[in-house]
Amino acid sequence: MTSILGRDTARPITPHSILVAQLQKTLRMAEESNIPLEILTYLRQGLELAAGLDPYLDDCTTPESTALTALAQKTSIEDWSKRFSDGETVRQLEQEMLSGHLEGQTLKMFVHLTKAKRILEVGMFTGYSALAMAEALPADGRLIACEVDSYVAEFAQTCFQESPHGDKIVVEVAPALETLHKLAAAQESFDLIFIDADKKEYVEYFQIILDSHLLAADGLICVDNTLLQGQVYLPSEQRTANGEAIAQFNRIVAADSRVEQVLLPIRDGITLIRRLV
Repeated sequence: MTSILGRDTARPITPHSILVAQLQKTLRMAEESNIPLEILTYLRQGLELAAGLDPYLDDCTTPESTALTALAQKTSIEDWSKRFSDGETVRQLEQEMLSGHLEGQTLKMFVHLTKAKRILEVGMFTGYSALAMAEALPADGRLIACEVDSYVAEFAQTCFQESPHGDKIVVEVAPALETLHKLAAAQESFDLIFIDADKKEYVEYFQIILDSHLLAADGLICVDNTLLQGQVYLPSEQRTANGEAIAQFNRIVAADSRVEQVLLPIRDGITLIRRLV
């Protein structure tokens, strides 16, 4: 855990939180060196400006529900490394994968604004974003969540039972591509689709969604992690495989004449995509 302005935070995984952590380290090093006072002052002011942003955004955003708070807390205390080493999860998971308060309320707002009744979530983890969006659905609304890991699917469903909105969520446990093809074959259509699964498959998700018309007319696609810790705009040699995959995804979306899009610097980047034709 790290600390920003006296608040404990998870490991920094967004461009902004990584920047804050680097500024904190730089300031500590500067304070131990023979650095001119003017430079130290600028560093302190820069850190204060950067470190205050995320807490302020949280403070000015509608509080999460008690069910979402409980889900986030349960996720944070779970020993994910042990679950993986014991073979209970199919991949290494960590609490930082949870969408969190600001992004959850952002997605919830999108559901309200679009008046969505059918939502598809590609990649669920412990269900924070799914439950946040379900809270904005009407009573007859439905959210289908794709999750490859049966352990986290069960974890999430247990949390959903604590919310009056949990019964709006249906969890499909299978690889995301398999579920997408199944839904496309059944001619399903969704008003809002949230993508937050295997980064190397983002391009395939996008192409299947558009080619099969899984996205309803005037529907909205929200894609998570499209800044990927800032790797997408750093030199290519500094990118991981996931960083390169997201950079490629961003290029492909930007070049696709069927859609228009905007990339928002919320958390690790959220891209909103609207079909034109």
